[in-house]
Amino acid sequence: MFGELRAKAKGLEESIRKIKDLMGFEEKRRRLEELERLSADPLFWEDHEEARRSMREISRLKEEIGNVERIERSLKDLMELMDMAEEDIGALGDLERELKDLESGVRDMEIRLKMTEEYDPYDAIVTIHPGAGGTESQDWAEMLMRMYMRWADRKGFSVEILDIQPAEEAGLKSATFMIKGKYAYGYMKGEKGVHRLVRISPFDANHRRHTSFASVDVIPDIEDDIEVEIREEDLKIETFRASSAGGQHVNKTDSAVRITHIPTGIVVQCQNERSQHRNKAMAMKVLRARLYELARKEIEEKKRELRGERKEIAWGNQIRSYIFQPYTLVKDHRTGVEVGNINAVMDGEIDPFIESYLFSIGKRPQTVSGG
Repeated sequence: MFGELRAKAKGLEESIRKIKDLMGFEEKRRRLEELERLSADPLFWEDHEEARRSMREISRLKEEIGNVERIERSLKDLMELMDMAEEDIGALGDLERELKDLESGVRDMEIRLKMTEEYDPYDAIVTIHPGAGGTESQDWAEMLMRMYMRWADRKGFSVEILDIQPAEEAGLKSATFMIKGKYAYGYMKGEKGVHRLVRISPFDANHRRHTSFASVDVIPDIEDDIEVEIREEDLKIETFRASSAGGQHVNKTDSAVRITHIPTGIVVQCQNERSQHRNKAMAMKVLRARLYELARKEIEEKKRELRGERKEIAWGNQIRSYIFQPYTLVKDHRTGVEVGNINAVMDGEIDPFIESYLFSIGKRPQTVSGG
């Protein structure tokens, strides 16, 4: 057993070396030293915008370098403990647990290497809409929201509900919420698309099997210093009394705000905050993010047209199926990953799908089984 643990530790040592090469560890350390030297110059803050960008880069580099150095130190300490244990069976359990934690840490670093897009480190704004099918689809939308909230909790992320529209009988007409945490958007961006449910409907008196769809939209929470032009004359701002079906979504104020961006027709609303001012500020934040996403899509569409690529059809092109009957299976149609424990998935254990998507970007999809 000790020989097997040492072999795994050596394997992790090699994995860390590869990670450092891929991330340009030494170059990043030199860049950090250069920025810290510049930040000590009294003239550094004369250009406030450039100084802010530099400080953000310093913070990011410190985190990336610190994560690697922390894992390296922990692995070194563990290998020394293995040598000191000298085949002590009583220490085996603790060593195995520590090694498992290190394996998880190395895996996280490998995943982070896949998050290279500019807005991957940002918080994620998630919107869920049910498809056609009435109560069954609306219930499915609420099930998906719960799944993402449980996943966020497992990751140590926080969730802020921005807008909830409960359905009359059960489920949701729509929901918008923010997942807050480092790389939340990077993790969640692959969840964007149509999610398909197959089950015996609890709302069908004849107990027939139903297929339902819900769409998930994910955009980054764009910071205020991102240039997205919003002119006051282009906005239609309405206030109204918030209403809900009761329960946890009851709103105790009359301060709901709906904002329509007239040139694009984009409508956002927020009713979860306790004041009209805060609801308006949050709605503007969501509008800014949606306008950025719209501009980004237009640029990507132009690139696709130049390359002669086919347009992506989002609705009806499900990315994942969740089957409760006649058997239990969750299958990602992009990567081929399958998980049989559907209850665990609905309880937030969706990392196999998220990770396989990130690793498959730019590669040929592979079928991987998960239990």
